[in-house]
Amino acid sequence: MLKDLTGKIAVMGGGSWATALAKLLLLAQDADILWYMRRDDRIADFKRLNHNPVYLSDIRFDTDRIYFSSDINEISSMADTLLLAIPSPYLKSHLAKLTADISGKMLVSAVKGIVPDENLVVSEYMKRFYNIDENRIAVVSGPCHAEEVALERLSYLTIGSKSPELAVAVCSRFNCKSMRTILSDDVTGIEYAAVLKNVYAIASGIVHGMKGGDNFLAVLLSNAIREMDAFVSVASPYCSRNICDSVYLGDLLVTSYSRFSRNHNFGAMIGKGYSVKAAMMEMEMIAEGYYGTKCIYEVNKELKVPMPILDGMYEILYNYRPATKMIMEIAATFH
Repeated sequence: MLKDLTGKIAVMGGGSWATALAKLLLLAQDADILWYMRRDDRIADFKRLNHNPVYLSDIRFDTDRIYFSSDINEISSMADTLLLAIPSPYLKSHLAKLTADISGKMLVSAVKGIVPDENLVVSEYMKRFYNIDENRIAVVSGPCHAEEVALERLSYLTIGSKSPELAVAVCSRFNCKSMRTILSDDVTGIEYAAVLKNVYAIASGIVHGMKGGDNFLAVLLSNAIREMDAFVSVASPYCSRNICDSVYLGDLLVTSYSRFSRNHNFGAMIGKGYSVKAAMMEMEMIAEGYYGTKCIYEVNKELKVPMPILDGMYEILYNYRPATKMIMEIAATFH
């Protein structure tokens, strides 16, 4: 059976995306799940209230079907498959506590970000530092805001893996009436696209905060998808992809337009005149595009892909260039 390939699944992380994916797993299958959360008090509140006390708290769970633990080694040892849904800036600190050997596990990354300092997408990071073979790794991505997934609104996830068998098995664990799944072998391309769409969503938010208008926003995103395509084609070659597929263009659009998009909302504050520091302090959740901007900027020093939007965002976020002036400089490159 396909599910036997993935076996017992552990959700790793306690945020909104982890919560939505846990709900999806329970909807799509009869099996129980394991769930690693960092804080014991959050676990206690979850069990008492039957919902995540901090994220997506309107979504109810049958906690009898969940084995919770704040011990990452216990959960990792018990699981056959680890579903990583920890925000990328915190991934290293969580995994630093890991002493259990996970090299023989299946790994599914739902991290829509890049590992800071290492400048590696998660699949590459886990191969390099945790000796997980690429045929044991899958990534999930697509235009799926956690809030809508948890509310069982029809959504589409793309499952990428170098192993067709693993990709199909992961699809079987997520397929349900509210979720459609799409297969791909473009693992790192999907991961890089997920990082870049957050960067461009911040740019979109800045334009919105500046009251730049829908006409200009459409041109920004038209150029953003071309820029994404150029970068991913160089950073992750030897793989066929259609940049108009939902995992690329669709995810860019929903992250750039949606009221649920933390990256868009972060950018909107900057566009309204907040300093970068003040906007970060105001945010209740992580805007991964802030970290992704620096990582991709550094990766691109070697690749040398023309990326005026990314370069402009780096100037705004890290060199504190005035957003209004920088957006106009970026606009001069558009066609």
